[in-house]
Parts: sequence; C-alpha cells; structure tokens
Amino acid sequence: MPKPKTATGEKNLIGQRLIELRRQHHMSQRLLAYQLQLNGYDMDKNVITRIETNKRYVTDIELKALTEIFQVSYDYLIEGKE
Repeated sequence: MPKPKTATGEKNLIGQRLIELRRQHHMSQRLLAYQLQLNGYDMDKNVITRIETNKRYVTDIELKALTEIFQVSYDYLIEGKE
C-alpha cells in the first residue's frame, strides 16, 4: 500500500512553515537541531533538511517537539491557522 502524500505529492504538510518559523526565529537548521536535542528530541540537521524539502514524513513526536520549540499550535504548524 502506498504511503499518503499531499495533493501536490509532498510527504508532509509542514515543510514550508518550518522554514518560515526558523527564519522568523533567526535559527539555522543546525541551531534548531541543537535546541531539539537539548529538549530531549533525537532530531539532527539532516532530519530537518529532509522535512523542509518534503523528502520525509513527520512523526507525531516530531510535531510535538516543533510546537514546543516554536510555541505554536498544531493547527498553525499543519494548516497555518492561528
């Protein structure tokens, strides 16, 4: 059974929003990975790159980690809704 993708063929819904959040917070991918690891999440720079380029699916734990780091809701991260 094929894995789900967006209507445009992307593997996740948050790639572009993650890029925007990083830029708003003046964070590189490496700095974001460091912050995630300090908070106990095993995500390195390569994971972030693959999410942002839509080459990787995102787990629920990773969504939780990103909402904590950027202090945004799941709705904002997934759909861009405040």
